[in-house]
Amino acid sequence: MARLQEPLAKVLGESKKKAGFAKLGLGTVGDLLRYYPRRYGEPGTMTDLSSLVVGEHVTVMARVVSATVRTMASRGGAMLQAVVTDGEHKLSLTFFGKSKGALHGHEFKLRPGLTGLFTGIVSEYREVRQLTHPDYFFVGVDTENEETARAKASRIIPIYPANASIASWKIAQCVSVVLDPLTAQDVPDPIPEEVRRRRHLVDLHQAFLDIHQPQDKEQVARGTKRLRYEEAFVLQVALAQRRSRAAQLEAVSRPLLLADGDLPSLLHDFDASLPFTLTAGQRAVGQEIAGDLATTRPMQRLLQGEVGSGKTVVALRAMLQVVDAGGQAALLAPTEVLAAQHARTLTALLGDLAAGGLLGGSSHGTRVALLTGSQNAKAKKQNLLDAASGAAGIVVGTHALLSAGVQFAELGLVVVDEQHRFGVEQRDALRAKATKVPHMLVMTATPIPRTVAMTVFGDLETSILREIPAGRAGVVTHVVPAEKPAWMARTWSRVRDEIASGRQAYVVCARITADEPGAGPDDDDLDGSALEGEDGIDGGAGSDAQERPRRPLRAVYGVADELRGLPALAGVRIGVLHGQLPPAEKEATMAAFTAGEIDLLVSTTVIEVGVDVPRATAMVVLDADRFGLSQLHQLRGRVGRGAHAGICLLVSAIAAEELLPVSATKEEFARASPASQRLATLAGTSDGFELAAADISLRREGDVLGVAQSGTASSLRLLRVVHDAKVIGEAREDAAEIVSVDPELTGYPVLREAIAERLPGERADFLERT
Repeated sequence: MARLQEPLAKVLGESKKKAGFAKLGLGTVGDLLRYYPRRYGEPGTMTDLSSLVVGEHVTVMARVVSATVRTMASRGGAMLQAVVTDGEHKLSLTFFGKSKGALHGHEFKLRPGLTGLFTGIVSEYREVRQLTHPDYFFVGVDTENEETARAKASRIIPIYPANASIASWKIAQCVSVVLDPLTAQDVPDPIPEEVRRRRHLVDLHQAFLDIHQPQDKEQVARGTKRLRYEEAFVLQVALAQRRSRAAQLEAVSRPLLLADGDLPSLLHDFDASLPFTLTAGQRAVGQEIAGDLATTRPMQRLLQGEVGSGKTVVALRAMLQVVDAGGQAALLAPTEVLAAQHARTLTALLGDLAAGGLLGGSSHGTRVALLTGSQNAKAKKQNLLDAASGAAGIVVGTHALLSAGVQFAELGLVVVDEQHRFGVEQRDALRAKATKVPHMLVMTATPIPRTVAMTVFGDLETSILREIPAGRAGVVTHVVPAEKPAWMARTWSRVRDEIASGRQAYVVCARITADEPGAGPDDDDLDGSALEGEDGIDGGAGSDAQERPRRPLRAVYGVADELRGLPALAGVRIGVLHGQLPPAEKEATMAAFTAGEIDLLVSTTVIEVGVDVPRATAMVVLDADRFGLSQLHQLRGRVGRGAHAGICLLVSAIAAEELLPVSATKEEFARASPASQRLATLAGTSDGFELAAADISLRREGDVLGVAQSGTASSLRLLRVVHDAKVIGEAREDAAEIVSVDPELTGYPVLREAIAERLPGERADFLERT
């Protein structure tokens, strides 16, 4: 792949387009060739100019109507004003110069009747939308000779995601510079020839030609089919390798995890003490896990389910099976708040079974030890001793569990909660504390569609909990326009009603303080849904998105002060919680809220997962349009967990007339902004699996794997993991066949290199952000 790995600066020249490509994250020839067009314009098909949004960076196709230069008496200098049209609507182009002569070049080029591409940021002056100093390119005119002009004028036009530093057509020109001299031999193909023949796919070189320099729609479709399949295939081969390697590992010995049925059993006693009946799903998943734990091959299982479906009880039963057989289980949580919550929940569920060796405890009980970075020295020393001696059969902790000083007597099971918060090295560090490879149960509170699970977690067996335990009353969700004072007054009145009835409420903010730069530390998923649609032929609108100026976000401390001053909330006990509080203060605040000593908790998204306060029935999410769909669903899951119905009020700064009703038609939904779509979707259903599929459909597919990191390209650009189930299934079959014969891919060096290049480090694990 040497030619593809050449630096762009070497091929294009050190300075040419350097700044623009750097901002796009493109450094090599291969990076540029895998930077695919966003859409394709057809000759004669204009962009719908009425769809342009002020503040967006756009590339539009339009026809010049007029171009006029005049002297500006008020400020000196000259101005050229041109008008372009899509045939119905108009857009102004404005250029400024020191004199009329300085603008003659533009005046000469912007000849009425010419069709071109125009790029810039949409602004508005005197209610007229305009582009100021736009860059432009005339189709079939800005070329070397007449023959080339005719050829280019007849082709569909690739339009690339661009920025202010480099226009779409300049990207296309650079693509031609690097692509034209390449041959099939210069473009090594990661898909083996036998697989290409079976799936009727063109080689990689032809696919690049098809997608960057197509003659027609059919070539675009052919190239897209091949490149989409390649994305699925490379991922599935990497997953097949992981499955193959895991099959060779030896877990803790089988006798360790098989308890004698005649002996006292923690699991039996726990089941007998439960004040509720396990759901059919919990029993079925428990049997799947129990079967895994009784083998010598390390279990690698994903446990996913609806918010409130009872994953913790299922995980606890698995941990007790391990403890019954003389082993230990470790539960790794991402935050101290969640770790402490888990420790309290497990201890409460176990009752006297969690007081093994202590006065009043069960004679064959165990202990639950909690290890966090903020513990005092005395508590930490005792918990470390309990873990090392085996007295604590269950050890709960945060990253503190990974430190060198933490030892286990016989670690048999690792349960990772909210696994997307942990890196590969962290999980491996915990597993390394076992004498043999421990079993692993990965839990996620975000439901994942089947095709996503197949792609992201293809190396894990998957268990799903869909049933909600009896006694959960559910949650009603409404969208509240922040611009309507009467609606906001009713919001706080509704919160007061819940508190007056002896219940509790959350208010969620995106920031901690008003002067906090950017998003807060608890806000990684803000605006995490949205943006791109399916790549394909599009003669209409479609802007090259640039982040628009953002309104200030509501902050925890400012909101808490505001609520304390509201007559509707007079006398309400208000607390504050966020990720930057000292650990002891976070723990004390959460304990006070759990005990009912705080009525209303103003918090960041630190309460998003794991927090279980049955008396909490109301939630207000401020700036809800700036959160991702899955995150909003997780937040909503914190209320309605008891016998009383919950209410979730999503406060949005989107204008009331732009908010979608739940009953919106498909056409209305398609025309709405992504934020409006997210809010309407959430208000319309509580089905987590349906929401997860909608979330992935609304946002960029590359983010499904959590690999869209700063400075690195996403490994998914064309694959739509919700829609492309057939492609994923075919790639999985082909990958399994290749890996079964050649697990280390010694006969497929190009494929091996593609995996190393696209899935380095943590990406290769696939157990990342979803």
